Amino acid sequence: MSRVIVKSSVFPAGVEAVWEKLQNLSSLQYVAAPFAAFEPADGRNDLIWSCGEIFRFRLRLFGLLSFGVHTIRIVTFDRETLTIYSNEGNPHVPVWNHRISLKPLGSNHTQYKDEVEIDAGWKTAFVCLWAKLFYAHRQRKWKKLLK
Repeated sequence: MSRVIVKSSVFPAGVEAVWEKLQNLSSLQYVAAPFAAFEPADGRNDLIWSCGEIFRFRLRLFGLLSFGVHTIRIVTFDRETLTIYSNEGNPHVPVWNHRISLKPLGSNHTQYKDEVEIDAGWKTAFVCLWAKLFYAHRQRKWKKLLK
């Protein structure tokens, strides 16, 4: 049975700066470390996030534990609605659907929200616990990146 976790923060940057950073693989790699390492399975670091694209990453937890290939299918990457939605998964967590929503708060701040649907069978509760810590960590790192 799937569960949904939600984490939101106010970032110290305008929505344009946040949106620009969201488009870079290097931003994902920075905010995920050291909880998770995403290495493109095809070796290319110049990927462009866009609707309909499918990306595969070698996923390592804490930089060490191989978690297999993590697939990200971009369903929505919409600048107008400030929304990104992806269907993701890997051999251990087949459902990891992730929505990122942005809301401008004046010119120098942005409300950022992660919503993640997780289904890992009997492991779901454990994965959700890790995910709560992971997304809190990611948002702390986002704040550092945007200062």
